[in-house]
Amino acid sequence: MPDFRSFDGLRIAYRELGEGRPVVLLHGMMGLGSQWIDQGPAAAIAERGHRVILPDLRGHGDSARPHDPTGYPPDALADDMLALVEHLGLDDYDLGGYSLGGRVTLRMLVRGARPRRAVIAGQGLDAIEGVTSRTGGYRSVLTSILDGGELDPAGQRTARWLDQLGADPYALLHVLDTHVATPIEDLGRVKVPTLVLVGDGDDGHASAVDLAAALPESRYVRVPGDHWSAFTGPDFAAAILDWLAY
Repeated sequence: MPDFRSFDGLRIAYRELGEGRPVVLLHGMMGLGSQWIDQGPAAAIAERGHRVILPDLRGHGDSARPHDPTGYPPDALADDMLALVEHLGLDDYDLGGYSLGGRVTLRMLVRGARPRRAVIAGQGLDAIEGVTSRTGGYRSVLTSILDGGELDPAGQRTARWLDQLGADPYALLHVLDTHVATPIEDLGRVKVPTLVLVGDGDDGHASAVDLAAALPESRYVRVPGDHWSAFTGPDFAAAILDWLAY
């Protein structure tokens, strides 16, 4: 699995499949880049003539997962992905992300990344906030796992999920500290055509339509599913394929 040294020397791993114009796709919190292959539309995108690049975000998968909090400076995930684009020499490419990956995509756009097209999926306007209710929920569950505290059914599912992935709750807890707020006026300066894509049952990101309204060149699409099932559905794949062909 290829990797490179990011802005601060930490190793960031990534997968590739297909050939053609590059598209970088970022996974969600506690996920892996390979989920775009195993559960998402990466294979279909590659078949349509794209070189699909799937990094593991810092603190996840085969990328560096330090326990030292200094390994997670503010906006580190966006810094890593901007460094990946530079490392691969990408100039004509597409960029997208789901959930946390959508948040990182947004940060990249407001900081000057200029892909031809972008996709922000599974995210709403709360992605501009430094701390969200979802962030607080993750922090509570991860802290309980590390402390051996009592977990509710949702927390138990999260613990099983982390165990299945071989994930590191220490690293993931620090990932939450990298979030920074984005002034809403910065969204108005993003000139990249952006697909804002969300499941119709994704109640946690009901403000996706507001995010789309704040981005000058956006298309808002809802597909069947909640925050977890929308990603795996055929309508999600079809919406992204349609957008990349736009």
